[in-house]
Amino acid sequence: MTALSYKAAFERIPGDSAKGMVLIADHAMRALPETYGRLGLPEREFDRHIAYDIGVEDVTRQLAHLTGVPAVLCGFSRLLIDPNRSENDPTLIRQLYDGTIIGGNYPLGEEERNRRLELYYRPYHAAVSALIEETATASGAAPLIVSVHSFTPVMQDRHRPWHVGLLWDRDDRATRFLLDTLSRDPTLTVGDNEPYDGALPGDTMHRHGTMNGYAHTLIEIRQDLIADRVGANSWAERLAPMLDALNTRPDMHETKHYGSRTDAPARE
Repeated sequence: MTALSYKAAFERIPGDSAKGMVLIADHAMRALPETYGRLGLPEREFDRHIAYDIGVEDVTRQLAHLTGVPAVLCGFSRLLIDPNRSENDPTLIRQLYDGTIIGGNYPLGEEERNRRLELYYRPYHAAVSALIEETATASGAAPLIVSVHSFTPVMQDRHRPWHVGLLWDRDDRATRFLLDTLSRDPTLTVGDNEPYDGALPGDTMHRHGTMNGYAHTLIEIRQDLIADRVGANSWAERLAPMLDALNTRPDMHETKHYGSRTDAPARE
């Protein structure tokens, strides 16, 4: 697949919804619909983290295979429109990202903004909602939602030492278990709300997890660890038994609503 081979706003990976767990990958792909060309960028920019979360597609596919649960992968580059932002977030459609000017996003009129929302952003979130609802029905309980992301080892001259981070906002049910489990490995540096704070109103976990009272967590894996298939498969094999164990906990399938934790800084 080339950097720009766009197929659809999302891809759904089949699995056993009765197991009660859903995998989500917001930034899995770097594709653009043909009409957008390269958004004024050289193709090498689509090999960078600004276009997608490197390694996440392979990790998520392998996790779905190992756990047997369904997944939804976003089918378009975050440079077109970022599905992990609220519709009113100023970084929803970026014009500048980590030193790169995205010429195809500037200027951007209201009509084009709405077009991207209607054709790409909203269909993806509708697919996520549909899978969550199907899983709740099939399992007869609140579903566990796991979102897979990756982060660049260096951002704006800041080195990020974590091998993996877990992001959360109000509900730490799933995150606390995974933090404890991952931290037992002495070879790993594990981040709690690193390299970002999980409190981002309107993002995917807030929208589909927090607001519904469903247990959820966002896993951030450092990109150099999963940039090739070997690394991606290794991390999927590490995480799959942890997710299976997490999914057996009764509190992962209870609906609970939590009060606000904090006002988080803007995410990069």
